[in-house]
Amino acid sequence: MKISSEFSKHALSYESLNSIQTEVVQKLLSSVRSKPQHILDLGCGSGAICKSIDWKYEKFTGIDFAKGMLELHPKSENIEAIYGDFNDKTLFEHLQTQQYDYIFSASALQWAQDLQSVFQGIHTLNAPVALAIFTANTFKTLNATASLQPLLQSSKAIQKLQEKYFDADFEVLQYNMEFSSVREMFQYIKRSGVSGSRKVLSFKETKQLMRAYPLSYLEFEVAFITSRVK
Repeated sequence: MKISSEFSKHALSYESLNSIQTEVVQKLLSSVRSKPQHILDLGCGSGAICKSIDWKYEKFTGIDFAKGMLELHPKSENIEAIYGDFNDKTLFEHLQTQQYDYIFSASALQWAQDLQSVFQGIHTLNAPVALAIFTANTFKTLNATASLQPLLQSSKAIQKLQEKYFDADFEVLQYNMEFSSVREMFQYIKRSGVSGSRKVLSFKETKQLMRAYPLSYLEFEVAFITSRVK
């Protein structure tokens, strides 16, 4: 199953399940000192950024490759939610015909097929950024317990790439999400889309992992890239 299909499949439950996403969005918005009027959100999902902005703006454009998410995104005369894939270079060619005061991306760019190419595309839009990217230390103990290689890039790799394209501050934060049971935890993984459509364990192996997992929480690590205030 493609990642876009995974997020569309669980679109209705995604927002209610992702308290970490809410914290990430608030962290991103707190880094913005101005009130940008023309806003671009890459990987907008069901509209977490759009719903959290507390100032009036002229135009908000959200881009996502999961149609199920886009159906839930707010829409109005000044809010547009359109289908697009930041892995497609032609998207940035189209976006260059517009002008943006600020570019956001909350918890989406970790799914980039080529993060350097995406950073390069964002750079061509010539606007300040506030980006949040989940790193390889997300699900750190879970991956170690299951002897799985991390699905995502390390924070060091992300930092090295972003330094080529942005004059930005780089910060890495850890979050934990508590669960009442391991079963509830695994239901969250299945329904939230955070697995990135990866299904590498058999039913038996998953049962063994549920018995062996030593924590009552899942670990998340997020890299924040925010343009420096001038």
